[in-house]
Parts: sequence; structure tokens; C-alpha cells
Amino acid sequence: MPLKNLDKTDCSLLAYLQNNGRASNVELADHLNLSETPSWRRHKKLETDGIIKGYQANLNRSKLGFDILAFVQIMFSVHTDDTPEKFEQTIMGIPEILSCYNITGEADYMLVIVSENLEKYEKLLRLTIRRLPGVTSIKSNLSMREVKNTTSLPLLNSKL
Repeated sequence: MPLKNLDKTDCSLLAYLQNNGRASNVELADHLNLSETPSWRRHKKLETDGIIKGYQANLNRSKLGFDILAFVQIMFSVHTDDTPEKFEQTIMGIPEILSCYNITGEADYMLVIVSENLEKYEKLLRLTIRRLPGVTSIKSNLSMREVKNTTSLPLLNSKL
């Protein structure tokens, strides 16, 4: 189990922060039934150990005009040279690509892309994605409706 190096208090701290990222140390300590210093030490250790990667605001993409959410499968024909590394390096500089995964199965990579509209999405595919190193085939699936979207990990009461 990936939580083997964390105790129940650490898991509780992480679960609380996943839903309350702006919580003060006072609030966190109160939630954990600890005094402020031990709470702060645990919090800092989880940051130092890289378990807490950072903090961010979760934005509503639709309210900001990003109405297109696409899941894009990328296929390569050649895997033996440094093409995958060049592809991955180039991906990092394309802001519309929210995430990129090297996957198993039919495709080599899965991208999650946002765009303001279909016209801009088509232009991104045609002028940028198709020209990326190694790309030989692209399959796109557009989201019709978001059912669930979370980054919170199941730390407490996991049914796994």
C-alpha cells in the first residue's frame, strides 16, 4: 500500500489539505487535534519529502472560456531514437496541453487538451500537435459533459 510510510495523522493532514488548501496552520492543528508546532512540523516534512508538490487554485475552465476538453491519443511509428524525449520536451511548452501520459495499449501517449472552441482546437491539432516529433497518428475524443473531475487521492476510508 502506498501509504505505508505515513501514519493516520499524516493521512488526515493530507486529506484535509486536499479539500482545504488555504487552511491556516491553526485550522489544520485544530482539525488534527494537535498543537500548532507539531502540526506545522508534519506539514513541512510532507512538503520537504515531496508528498505535497505544491498549491494551486482550481479554476472553472468553462467560466474562463475553455469550452473544449479533448482526450487525444498519440501514436508513434518509431520508438528507438530520441524522438519520444523530443516529443515530451516539446509538450511541456504547449499551454493548452494540461497533461500528458505515456501509456500502454494502442497509443503511445494520452494528452488532455483545452481550447476555447472547435476552430482553435482544430488549428492547434493541425499546426502544432501533428507537427510534433514522432507523431504519426492522432485520435481525439471530445468531452460532452464532465461527470467527475478531482485531483484528490483516496487517503482515508479508501475502498481499494
